[in-house]
Amino acid sequence: MATTPLLAVEDLDVHIGESHILHGIGFEVAEGGVTALLGRNGVGKTTTLKGLLGLVERSGSVRFDGRELTGLPTHEIVQQRIAYVPEDREVFSELTVAENLRLAERGDGEPRYDLVHDLFPRLQERSRQRAGTMSGGEQQMLSLGRALLNDNRLLLIDEPTKGLAPNLVTEVADVLERMSELTTSLLVEQNLGVVRRIAHHALVLDHGEVVYSGGVDELLDDPARTRDLLGVGSTSGGSH
Repeated sequence: MATTPLLAVEDLDVHIGESHILHGIGFEVAEGGVTALLGRNGVGKTTTLKGLLGLVERSGSVRFDGRELTGLPTHEIVQQRIAYVPEDREVFSELTVAENLRLAERGDGEPRYDLVHDLFPRLQERSRQRAGTMSGGEQQMLSLGRALLNDNRLLLIDEPTKGLAPNLVTEVADVLERMSELTTSLLVEQNLGVVRRIAHHALVLDHGEVVYSGGVDELLDDPARTRDLLGVGSTSGGSH
């Protein structure tokens, strides 16, 4: 018997201004592990995440654990235990690390500070430091930590290794791998080495449509297909 997907998207359509970004896309995300959302620059990956959350006007159907979300405001969607890690981290730069985390507490359960501090010891060490004075990698850890503070069922993570030095990419990938054991993630990621390491399923967008849905290894083990769909080689490169 087929299992019900955790997230089921049908006919998701998004216009931003005069631009038609998503053309009735549909896909499913099974519960558990990491599904990678890939594609060339400007194909609508970030818009897809924002559409799921109601951060942009959209039409179509977004069902989470069988419940329709498209009629709900963003704050109610988040209360369904969905967390968003935005592309540019968006920490509150004037607030301390501790204050950033406190603001993320949702109030529907005990915040998981032990988990966050275990994954990101630096956040505990620098709890009194203003977030805006931290490095890009540390801000990324804070952004991921906010998402993990609550017991979420789905994480929407946008470009977590973007702009990071190679050693920090490895560190963030380590954390993403541990996170994948805790909850389901839909991950937009440019580093295909990271994708191969932590994701099991891939969705590829092109011209606002899903053009591939299948195994990560099946895609990345086919260099011609990877080049055709992503414009890069199968071991590294970008898919912003």
